Amino acid sequence: MSSDFEGYEQDFAVLTAEITSKISRVPRLPPDEKKQMVANVEKQLEEAKELLEQMDLEVREIPPQSRGMYSNRMRSYKQEMGKLETDFKRSRIAYSDEVRNELLGDDGNSSENQRAHLLDNTERLERSSRRLEAGYQIAVETEQIGQEMLENLSHDREKIQRARERLREADANLGKSSRILTGMLRRIIQNRILLVILGIILVITILTAISFFVRRH
Repeated sequence: MSSDFEGYEQDFAVLTAEITSKISRVPRLPPDEKKQMVANVEKQLEEAKELLEQMDLEVREIPPQSRGMYSNRMRSYKQEMGKLETDFKRSRIAYSDEVRNELLGDDGNSSENQRAHLLDNTERLERSSRRLEAGYQIAVETEQIGQEMLENLSHDREKIQRARERLREADANLGKSSRILTGMLRRIIQNRILLVILGIILVITILTAISFFVRRH
């Protein structure tokens, strides 16, 4: 399973490197090429998000005792993804300003004011996104803790069930041993009674023989 995760990591590293390179080139391209580049980056960002989702699913299947390292790596990748999206938004704002100036002939001051306003809105969106990301991370960690607790409870329940089964087996063995000992004791008592009876008969026989012998003489 870790090999699948590492494969996704390599794909994510290659893809994010390509996205970073393309984002840096967007403001310097001619309008037609910019439009095509923006669409290309949007597509690759979606692919990167899908890779993150696959990696997240792989991490959830890792045993709890080994999950911490992978969770930290996922946190770093998500932060990198957030930075890429932020850089792309800023690049698109610059691209949109240039296109709008070309179409409407806005002067430099108006463009700068609008760009500052858009950047301010972008920063607010980024702060909201970070808060949502933090909430999502807390929810994921809470879910992981809950899964670990459920797994621990399941293991404890299995141990208790095994202990109960051993107790039942021990109780059954004790009952069987008790019945065997009772039977042995009963046979011992019967044998002793039989020996006593035989002894009495033997003594009576000896006494009778002695008495008969004495009378004849």
